[in-house]
Amino acid sequence: MTTNIIYKSDKSISIWLLSIIIMVLLMIIIGGITRLTESGLSMVEWRPIWGFLPPMSDSEWNRVFLLYTNSPEYLKINIGMNLEEFKKIFFWEYFHRLWGRLIGIVFFIPLIFFTVLKKIPKQILPKLFIILILGGLQSIIGWWMVKSGLVNDPTVSQYRLAVHLSNALLILFFLVWVYLEIQEGISKIKLDFSFFVFSLISITIIAGAFVAGMDAGLMYNEYPMMGEGLLPENYGEYKLLDPFENPASAQFHHRHLALLTTIITLIYSFKLYKNTIDKKIKNIALVIAVIVSLQFSLGIITLVNMVPVYLGALHQTGAVILFLAVIKLIHRLNLKNS
Repeated sequence: MTTNIIYKSDKSISIWLLSIIIMVLLMIIIGGITRLTESGLSMVEWRPIWGFLPPMSDSEWNRVFLLYTNSPEYLKINIGMNLEEFKKIFFWEYFHRLWGRLIGIVFFIPLIFFTVLKKIPKQILPKLFIILILGGLQSIIGWWMVKSGLVNDPTVSQYRLAVHLSNALLILFFLVWVYLEIQEGISKIKLDFSFFVFSLISITIIAGAFVAGMDAGLMYNEYPMMGEGLLPENYGEYKLLDPFENPASAQFHHRHLALLTTIITLIYSFKLYKNTIDKKIKNIALVIAVIVSLQFSLGIITLVNMVPVYLGALHQTGAVILFLAVIKLIHRLNLKNS
């Protein structure tokens, strides 16, 4: 009889990590809503220390609004916007940054506390400090992304948006993996078919970031056709950079990557369900099959309805939940036994 090797740790460590995972998941959703409501460029200054405080007086509101009126977004898109309208878009960007700060506090303070008290298994500790570094980097990447829209063109760089989302997913991956190692046992990632499926899902999500960054979801709002055919008219216009610079091509690649990912994931899930005797793996495979089917359907519904905020947010949430489910599957498949 074999038993899984599980790190011995205080139950509070698991509760703490699970809380951070939920907060990061919510952070990604809040970030998506911030983008969908076109609120991301409303705060034109980066105040890492005192930025957690919102404008507390009329004079402070007038100050931040004056800064915004000198930004390219106001001058080229929102000219004539009044203070009350500005407050609505300011809210989401402020909330996004505030939530990021809260995550930092909730992660950093307990990390130091648990480290000093030696409650964290020594094998886990380096991974947690890697997460800490990635979290700090995420804040810098976020401002680097916003800065790209504060120059002549009031549009956030799709490349920087993709980097911002990729790092968020990387943080989430590390958090979930460490949590699962504490809860269920040590697992080693193998470059097998489950990892291929995970990679395909990740690439599809990042392709979605390019769609979002160029507002490509607002064109060709039918499925499966794209205008007069299955291929957009100006496909290939930017040659090698076409998937990243051409909105029509970005949407084309995202929708077909999504189709390919859905088909492969469904086939793999059903094969796994049929051939394994591990009930937990069977259940995870079934859940993944349901999620990927719903996510693909939701993507089409979001597209044909021209990406309303609530559907866009649901679609992004579904992608992250699928991402998490496959991490769970990979961990379970590769559990080490003693």
